[in-house]
Amino acid sequence: MSDKTRIMKIPKQIQPLVDDGLVDEVISRLMSGKEADVYVVKCGDEIRCAKVYKDAIKRSFKKAVQYQEGRKVRNSRRGRAMEKGSKFGRQQQEETWQNAEVDALYLLASAGVRVPQPYDCLNGVLLMELITDEDGDVAPRLNDVSMSAEQAIEDHLMVMHSVKKMLCAGLVHGDLSEFNVLVDAHGPVIIDLPQAVNAVANNNAQAMLTRDVQNMTRYYAQFAPELRNTHFEKEIWSLFENGELLPDTELTGQFEEDAQAADVDGVMLEIKAILAEEQQRQLWLRDKDD
Repeated sequence: MSDKTRIMKIPKQIQPLVDDGLVDEVISRLMSGKEADVYVVKCGDEIRCAKVYKDAIKRSFKKAVQYQEGRKVRNSRRGRAMEKGSKFGRQQQEETWQNAEVDALYLLASAGVRVPQPYDCLNGVLLMELITDEDGDVAPRLNDVSMSAEQAIEDHLMVMHSVKKMLCAGLVHGDLSEFNVLVDAHGPVIIDLPQAVNAVANNNAQAMLTRDVQNMTRYYAQFAPELRNTHFEKEIWSLFENGELLPDTELTGQFEEDAQAADVDGVMLEIKAILAEEQQRQLWLRDKDD
């Protein structure tokens, strides 16, 4: 490693972690995203990554309110402050946004979803596992990877099962795409979860899951066009709604629309016909009485 890399200036947000002995050295800046900057750091004998969240003013994540719907704030004072938009409230909102990713990572790791292992979160900095490839280098993002049709079909199914397990754990990623998936020696690893939504409490959950699945299918279909004919989003959500989705549920990607689904136009015509018939009967009874 070069001297230039070793003498990299420590970002001010990471300095408290260095002072507390959680981080020994900042090796390099890995990437800069819309809600955070990520650095490769040394923690004892381990090489990890430190995700430094950007302030709300600098963060460009759109429609954050949609993602925060259904998130519970245990402390009523914090909740009221967040609603009022006070300085304290904005601070609490930031902590809630950051903690959402930490909570999601712990929950999903325990649910068997391939995500980075979280270690600690302090002052807006999340320490977590650095995902590497088979050579020990930083794992590439999916958008930088090309593959055979066979590999695309296999990895796409792995992602679909991850989406399924996330939903079984009560979460929808909400921003899943080829830019939020890393590829290591064992396949796709899902990252970037501060916007993960509550599948039951958020009214946008189904639409977000549909978009997540379609984004991933669109990408993998570049290598395996037959994936365009799959409907995992409909299959997964239908099983979820019917209480039949389990972590080990096998997925096919096939879905048939319910032939018995209500025909709204047909029902309205039938109602109108019944009302017209009743009106005629009332007129007949009136004429009879006259």
